[in-house]
Order: sequence, then structure tokens, then C-alpha cells
Amino acid sequence: MMRILMVGDIVGAPGRTIFARTVARLRRERKVDLVVANAENAAGGKGLTRALAEELMEAGADILTLGDHAWDQREFLREIGLLDRVVRPANYPPGAPGRGWVTVECKGTKVTVLALLGRVFMAPFVECPFRAADAILTRETGLGRVILVDMHAEATSEKTAMGRHLDGRVTAVCGTHTHVQTADETVLPGGTGYLTDLGMTGPKDSIIGRTTESILRSFLTGLPVRFEVADGNPRLEGALLEVEGETGRCRSIRRIREGDPAHGT
Repeated sequence: MMRILMVGDIVGAPGRTIFARTVARLRRERKVDLVVANAENAAGGKGLTRALAEELMEAGADILTLGDHAWDQREFLREIGLLDRVVRPANYPPGAPGRGWVTVECKGTKVTVLALLGRVFMAPFVECPFRAADAILTRETGLGRVILVDMHAEATSEKTAMGRHLDGRVTAVCGTHTHVQTADETVLPGGTGYLTDLGMTGPKDSIIGRTTESILRSFLTGLPVRFEVADGNPRLEGALLEVEGETGRCRSIRRIREGDPAHGT
């Protein structure tokens, strides 16, 4: 049996700090074998850099996934090719730098992590994530028996549809992007673990990781506002999966929420 921790969107310095403080303990206490974390908001809430990717790897991440903010830090267009365990959405248009999936070995089992980007309400320029997933699973060789999918999307319906679409063909489909953890974790009939959104790793005293004042000012005035990353009450949110390495089936999936000891859980 393999234990895999999938971590929701890491937001800014507070997210990176709580991730670093928490992951080593979770590996020890919950016997976690592999950590997959979404890091597309790690750089001040906008994108990722090579230096911060390496920082998160040092802190305990095995694989980092990205979403629609992958290129917010322009230098990352050049840097992503140097990072063999950072995964941008596989359904980006042809010519995008980086890789859409990566396969690693864990406890003698090959594990593939695949990132997909939704189109409903957010990214009409990307290719269909459903057809992209089908093409990868059908045509690519060397994929692991254990396959984890980060479905980065706004619409819960699109995430749920992806879970059902891939049920029995992948180990887990876990959503990211909304920064709000959902309570619908389940193992689907075909043996695929599913959760609509892993949640957010960052300041909970906020509006999806940004200062309450800046977000409210935007809603109330309709004027351009700089959305600053908040810093209050950091939490790590995600899901812990128990997986059969031999079959790739998910045996259980459980939401987790870990707080900064200074603030309680």
C-alpha cells in the first residue's frame, strides 16, 4: 500500500511557510510516501519561479503542478524546462514549454502525475481536457500504474465530469483552482479517488488567499485593485490517498486540514 498526499494551491509566502512546517511532520506521522502539490500561486500569489520550485522541493514536495497562472512570472517560460518534476497543464496549446505529465518511481511502483486545465469560465484557448486525457492514456507508453490527475478548473461540473470520465482508468482525480476545499471525497465505482477541490495552502483569514480589504474594494467599487496576499492563520489543505501500487486502485481518500500551531487547527 502507498500513501500519497495531494496538496491544494500553495499561495504566496504564507503558503510556502505552512507547507514547509507541515509536510515533514505529515510524512512522519501519517507515513506519506509521495507528495504532490499545486504551486501555481506560490510566487506572491501569481505563478512560480525556479528558485521557489526548488524551495518547495527541499521542503518536501516530490512533484509540483501548475494551472492557468503558470506563466505569470515571465522568466518561468525559460526556467520550467530545467525542472523535471514540475508539471504544467497537458492541454496547453502546442509549443508551450515544459511537460504536461511526469512519471517517477515510489516504493518500486511507477507513478504518473498529469495536470489538466479546465475551459468552463476560464481558459477557452486550451485544448479539450477530456480529449487530451484520452489521448495521453491511450497513446503514451511508460505511464505508471498509479496515475494522479490535477484537474485545475473553475466549474465543479467540469471537475466532476472529469472524475467520472476517467473513473477506472486513473488512480485519482483531484481538483484545484478555487482555493475552497470541498467535502465530496469519494472512491468512484471504478476505483478512482475523487475530490472536487483540494482547497488552499495559505492564509485562511482572507478571501481565497488575498487580503479581505483588497477583494472587498474591488467588489464594491469595480475599480482596478492590487490583490495583496494575506498572512493570517495559515493552513495546509489537501487529501491523503491510500493506493494499491499493484493495481493502481485508490482504496481510500480523506480530506486533511492542518493549521499553524500558533493559530490552532
